[in-house]
Amino acid sequence: MLYKNKEDNGQKTKLLMEIYKDLKSEKNQHFEKLLNSQLSRNKIEEGKIVEGKITKITEKFVFIFIPGLKSEPIVDVNELKMIGFKDKIVVGEKIPVLLEKIEDKNGEVIVSAIKAQKIKGWYELEKAYENNVSIIGKITSKCKGGVIVEHSDTGSLMFCPGSQISDKPLKSIDHLIGVEQKFAIIKLDKLRGNACVSRRQIVSSNKREDKAKIIEKFKVGDIIKDAVVKGYSSFGCFFEVNNEIDVLVHLQEISYSRVNHPDEIFNIGEKHDLKVISIDNEKLQIGCSIKQLSPDPFEHIGNYEIGKKYKVKVDKITDYGCFCSLEPGLSTLLHSSEMSWTKRNIVPKKFFKVGDMIDCVITEIDKDKRRIAISHKLTIENPYDTLMQKFPEGSEVDGVVSSINEYALYVKLDNFDIDGFLHANDLSYLNNPEEELKKFKKNDKIKVKILEIKKEEQKIRVGLKQLGNDPFDWFKDKKINDIITVTVTSSDNKGLIVKPENCELDFLIKKSNIAVNSSDARPSRFVGGERIDAAISELNFEKRKVSLSIKLLEELQNKEAVSKFSSPLSGKNLPFSSLSEKLDDKKNKNKDEN
Repeated sequence: MLYKNKEDNGQKTKLLMEIYKDLKSEKNQHFEKLLNSQLSRNKIEEGKIVEGKITKITEKFVFIFIPGLKSEPIVDVNELKMIGFKDKIVVGEKIPVLLEKIEDKNGEVIVSAIKAQKIKGWYELEKAYENNVSIIGKITSKCKGGVIVEHSDTGSLMFCPGSQISDKPLKSIDHLIGVEQKFAIIKLDKLRGNACVSRRQIVSSNKREDKAKIIEKFKVGDIIKDAVVKGYSSFGCFFEVNNEIDVLVHLQEISYSRVNHPDEIFNIGEKHDLKVISIDNEKLQIGCSIKQLSPDPFEHIGNYEIGKKYKVKVDKITDYGCFCSLEPGLSTLLHSSEMSWTKRNIVPKKFFKVGDMIDCVITEIDKDKRRIAISHKLTIENPYDTLMQKFPEGSEVDGVVSSINEYALYVKLDNFDIDGFLHANDLSYLNNPEEELKKFKKNDKIKVKILEIKKEEQKIRVGLKQLGNDPFDWFKDKKINDIITVTVTSSDNKGLIVKPENCELDFLIKKSNIAVNSSDARPSRFVGGERIDAAISELNFEKRKVSLSIKLLEELQNKEAVSKFSSPLSGKNLPFSSLSEKLDDKKNKNKDEN
């Protein structure tokens, strides 16, 4: 019994209420049993896909019959056309729909054909993903980062990243749009309902089968003739063999000599013979070598000795040195630090050029690491030895200012290609170092004194102020507590600025050292020009430090006065004046008894 409108639904509701109101009646009990058996047999549940039979078609809607429902749900005609069911809009045709609600607030059944199609498609995608089966689809449009793929069977839309379209770069994918082809499902997000597919896996899989058959033709030790250079990377060079497979020659297998990049040796399109040295059947890769086609030149290393001088050829120049060859294939490194005794931060290309034949001394031979180290500077005289012989420490030498920085000068010494380091503090004994540094400019001629030579570190320290007399020598015959006469040049809150007589240095007498009595320790008592005496309270020749004190002078004078003019019997008439003597006598007596 079907009710096709709201009035019928109301009548049915009233009838059911009357039936369930009086279940004691035999007829009502029988009707209840029939109704429950009908509902349980059809198992109508919300959220499930069910099949409905088209019973009526209008201009906008299609009425469908689903057994077990109290009324016929309706489906929009456009909805069916959108999912490709245009041909099925015929009375009596069956279509799948999703039962969203058995009864909404208006008493109507809500179904959806589009959602049923999506869910059905998702189930098929899940099944294909779990069984690792490819699906048929077609690229419908481009999007950011890839393309949209439509599942041919269900119309479900999936995403294919740009990197998964092909196993090689494509200038255009227009020829692939709208064409049905296989795709592999690589990711499913059940929560979001998203699927990610790959065309590349299908293409690569087909090629893998073909590639495996080709690799079966080769074995380790085979010589491949006329392989063509196809391309290279930082780790090796790729060759094409017989227009059917690519093989790799690793960087270390190109030459016995050091090679930084294949483009140093090969050009695209060149032909070379290769030797097969490895075959990986799992990765379907063939490894080849060029250097193993010729004997190893390192076997001749016994012909060379450490410490001997040899002619080497410059093959390649880098930022950190030159790669040279003792003989063809026997490569060695001349590091930039071994090019010159005196130059720092060397730019190798300014010293040598490719093809130069230069003298070098072998400094190291490591057979295990297949490494040879050489030095060019050992073939020439060390200028530091010559300088030490001609100008030992303490010598005066002419020079030219080669460069200046914020705290020092660099002086090129005599005719040597050596720079001496002249710190600003060694420019003058008296003047401010920063102000003195400003007096010099590049290429100024200057005479300096060699203060220190560090041959191993290749460092020389020179000075300018050491050419004259050191004002500090004025204190050579002085010692602490000596009294000197000084002239007050100025005063401030910190103390007095004084200059010893016949001395070029100024010193500060601190406020606390002006007088014994704090009331007299006032710098304002002095206006400048006064000649006063002060005592030396500190004298350090290593640190070149001197401290003067008027207070110390007063203390020394008071002590001298007390020792000269006080009476030996002074204080004898005071109480307990003899107590200390008696205590001393008692201590001495106890010591004798013990």
